[in-house]
Amino acid sequence: MRHGKKINHLGLTTAHRHAMLSNMATSLILHKRVTTTVAKAKALRQYVEPLLTKAKDDTTHSRRTVFATLQNKESMKELFGVVAEKIGQRPGGYTRILKLSATRAGDNADMCIIELVDFNETLLESKNAAEAKTTTTRRSRRRGGKSEAAGNEAGTSAAVVAEEAPAATTQSAPEDTASETLTNGETREETGKAE
Repeated sequence: MRHGKKINHLGLTTAHRHAMLSNMATSLILHKRVTTTVAKAKALRQYVEPLLTKAKDDTTHSRRTVFATLQNKESMKELFGVVAEKIGQRPGGYTRILKLSATRAGDNADMCIIELVDFNETLLESKNAAEAKTTTTRRSRRRGGKSEAAGNEAGTSAAVVAEEAPAATTQSAPEDTASETLTNGETREETGKAE
């Protein structure tokens, strides 16, 4: 029975699984995105996110710990240089899994893209544009709580406008004209002719 065993063995031996995840983590760090199956991407996320967290603390101990896992100098240089600088302020969740509609031709496996969140330029640009757009809404201006000076300026400008405006002239409605009442379905022309 496998009660409480959360690791997905992926149908591989332990050594093969660790070697595969290490290679995939190296590829993810170097290329910023990898296309793979959904099951492998979920296993890779659990494998690589602790390494990314360790990279934020650039000490000799953390470098040795990460190198023991990755075994690749180029990916170490990239991880502790470019990647650590970008993810420095992020408190976690460094990867994103985007599922693809197409499946793998050989075995119909569900495919996906796993990528580093801070390196997807198109999503970052759209997010920044959306943030810039939402900062200029009417609701934020109304709720913004004007200062006393701004309130006083608005009150004085309204008073100045009221003083400058000419007094409105009053016009009375035109006098009512006498009208004849129509009886028995007569039209106005018929009553006019009769008189």
